[in-house]
Amino acid sequence: MSDNIIVADKLSEKQQEYMALIAEIMEIRKRGEKPLAFIRTYGCQQNVADSEKIKGMLARSGFGFVDEPDDADFILFNTCAVREHAEDRVFGNVGALKNLKRRHPQILIALCGCMMEQEHIANRIYQSFPFVGLVFGTHSLHHFPELMYHSLVDGKRIFERGNDDNKLYEGFPVRRDGSFKGWLPIMYGCNNFCTYCIVPYVRGRERSREKDIILSEARDMISSGYKDITLLGQNVNSYGKTLQTPVTFAQLISEIDQNDGEYWLRFMTSHPKDCSKELIDAIANSRHISKHLHLPFQSGSDRILKAMNRRYDRKKYLETIAYAKEKIDGVSLTSDIIVGFPGETYEDFKETLSLIREVEFTSLFTFIYSPRVGTPAAKMDDPVSAEEKSKWFRELLDVQEEIAAKRCSSMVGQTERVLIESEKEKTGELNARTSGNIIVELDGDPSLIGTFQNVKITKARNWILKGELI
Repeated sequence: MSDNIIVADKLSEKQQEYMALIAEIMEIRKRGEKPLAFIRTYGCQQNVADSEKIKGMLARSGFGFVDEPDDADFILFNTCAVREHAEDRVFGNVGALKNLKRRHPQILIALCGCMMEQEHIANRIYQSFPFVGLVFGTHSLHHFPELMYHSLVDGKRIFERGNDDNKLYEGFPVRRDGSFKGWLPIMYGCNNFCTYCIVPYVRGRERSREKDIILSEARDMISSGYKDITLLGQNVNSYGKTLQTPVTFAQLISEIDQNDGEYWLRFMTSHPKDCSKELIDAIANSRHISKHLHLPFQSGSDRILKAMNRRYDRKKYLETIAYAKEKIDGVSLTSDIIVGFPGETYEDFKETLSLIREVEFTSLFTFIYSPRVGTPAAKMDDPVSAEEKSKWFRELLDVQEEIAAKRCSSMVGQTERVLIESEKEKTGELNARTSGNIIVELDGDPSLIGTFQNVKITKARNWILKGELI
C-alpha cells in the first residue's frame, strides 16, 4: 500500500466485543421477542453498500429487521448530501419520528452518511431534533458498534464527524439486501473536485481496495448465485492508483470476468477523463461485462465543463463515445446531465442538446443544478431563474424522449437475454433488465425472478420495452 493508506485485515476485535455487548443490552431494551432495526437508505449505491455493512453489524448484535419504523427498537437513516431534495426528505422523515420517540423513549434514533459530514447539517440536527441520539459520518463506519454501545449505555447524545483517518477498513460483516443482485465496492472517496460536487468533502480522498480482496469477494458472490454484480466507486476508472502495486480498472474487471458462471458484471460511476481505450476493449472482449457504459458528461459546452472542473472537453468525450460504439457491439450508453449550472446560458444549453442528439443515449439521468454548501459552484453567480431552468429541463426531456422512443422501437422483433428482477404489484407482470440496462416488462411466473431468460421484444414504450418469453 502507499504510505498514507492502511488496510485493516479485519474489523477490530474491539468492535466484535461491542456487538456482543449490544446484544446483551438489547435483550433488556427490546419491545418484542427480539430487537428490531429499521434502516432507510438515501442516495447512491455506495450508501446502499454502507447500509448493508451496518445491517451486518446489527445482525451480529442480535437484531432482526423490519420495514416500518413503528416496530423498531433502533432506527437509522443513512443520508445523501448530493442534492437538496434528498436532504429535505431526510429532515421531513426524521421530524415525523418525534411522536414515536415520545411513545417509546427507549428507541434509539440515529443518522449517518454524507449529510452528517457537513457541519451546518450536524448542527441543525443537534439543535432541531433533540430526540436523535446518535449521529456519525462516513468515516466512522468502522467503529459504529462502539458508538452505538456508548449511546445506549451512557444515555448521552453522540455526534461524530470529520474524523477521516485516511484508512481503509476491511472485514465488515455484510447483510445484503438482494439474493441475486449485489454491490461490490472497489474503492472509496474522490480526488476530482468537480466544482458542483460535495462528494470529496464528505467521502474523503480516493482509497482503492486490494485487488485480491475484491477478487475473493467477487468469487464468493458468483458462487453464492449472484447474477448481477455492480462494482462501485465514486470514479471506478481511478481504481488502483493508491495501491503499492498499481492496477488499472480494466485489469481488475478483466480478471473478475475470467470467473466461470452465469452472471453480469456492471460498474459505476465512470469518469470521462479516465475512461481508457483499455477499459472499452476489456468490455468488448469480455464474457460477462455488461455492454452498457454509463459515462456522465454533465454539459455539452466546453465553457461550462471548464467551470465545472471536469478536465475533459466535448471533443474528447465524443471521441471516447465513438471508440465505444466502434468496439462494443450494441453498446448501450447512458449519462448524467446538470441543467442550469451557474453562469450557463441558453447557447451553452443548446450545445448539451446537440451532444445528446449526436450520441443518442439509451437514457439519461437529468438534474436541475442544486447548490451544495461548501462547493466552489455555490459561490458562483447564477443569474438564470429557476423558471427558465425548468423550461430548459423540459426541453431536454422532450429531446431525450424522442431519442429513447426511436432506439427502443428499433429493438422490436429482436431477441434479448434478460434478468428477471421483480413482479409488478398492480399488474402481476414481471420486470426484467437487459445487459444494456433497459427495462423489459413481460408476462411470466414469479418463480422466474432471479433467472436469465430469452425474451422477444414485441413493443416499445419510450424507455421501457414489452416482451414475451421464448
